[in-house]
Amino acid sequence: MINDISKVITKVRTTTPLIHAITNYVTINDCANILLSYGASPAMAEAYDETYDFASISSALYINIGTLTKEQEQAIIMAVISAKNNNVPVVLDPVACGAIKRKMDVINRIFQLGKLHIIKGNLGEIKFLAGYESKSRGVDSIDDGNNSIEACESLALKYNCTVIATGAEDIVTDGKRTAIIKNGTKLLTLITGAGCMVGALTAATAAAEEDKFLAGIASVLAMNLAGEHAEKLANAPGSFRVKLIDEIYNLKEEDFLKEGKITWL
Repeated sequence: MINDISKVITKVRTTTPLIHAITNYVTINDCANILLSYGASPAMAEAYDETYDFASISSALYINIGTLTKEQEQAIIMAVISAKNNNVPVVLDPVACGAIKRKMDVINRIFQLGKLHIIKGNLGEIKFLAGYESKSRGVDSIDDGNNSIEACESLALKYNCTVIATGAEDIVTDGKRTAIIKNGTKLLTLITGAGCMVGALTAATAAAEEDKFLAGIASVLAMNLAGEHAEKLANAPGSFRVKLIDEIYNLKEEDFLKEGKITWL
C-alpha cells in the first residue's frame, strides 16, 4: 500500500488540481504557499456571490472554520451545495468545534446539505464530533488519547468518509482500514497553522487520488516527512517554517517509501 501512497504526490504534481479554500485568516497565506509548493493551485475564494460557481470548477474544496465570519458561513454553505451537485471532493477542518456552539451549528448544516469526503482535525475535535469525551483548549487538543482509534473509526462509519486525527501519532481511517502514522517533529507544534496546512494538502491529495483513505495518509505523511527534513536544517520555529515550505517542494516518492513509519490496523 505504501507504493500507492508514494505515487499520490506525483499525481498531484502532474494534474495541478485547483483547490478552492475557504479557510481561516490566521493561516490563509500558509495554506496557499504550501499548496503551491506541493504542486497544486490554490484559490482562496470566499465571496458569497462567487463560491457556488467557483466550487463547481474546482478539483476539491477545503473548508476551515477557524475564524468563521458570517459571510464565510454563507459562502461555505453555497460551496458545499455546489460541491455535492458537481461531485467535487470536500475536506472539512472543524477547528474548535467543541469550544463554540455556533461552529457545531454550521457543521451540522454542512452535514445536512453537503457530502464530506474527509474530516481532518486534531484528536480533541474528532472525538467531540464522534460523541466521545474530549479535552481541548480553544483550537488546541489536550486530549489524553483514550479511545482515540475507536472514536475515529466511529465517525468515519457514521458519515461514510475518511477521518484524520492529528496528534503525537496521527490516525487515518475510513472505518474499515486504519493507519497510524508515527513520523513528525515537535517543531510542527511550535508554528501557527501546521494543522491548517495539512488540511490544505489533504484537499490536494483528495483531488488527485480516488481512494480518500490513501489520500489522507499521503497528505499527513507528506507534512510529517517535510517537517523531519526541515528540522535537520533549522532548529528554531522561524527558520523551520521557511524550511518546511521548501521541503514540501523537495519531497519525492522515494522519501515516502524509505522514511514512512506507518502501522496498519
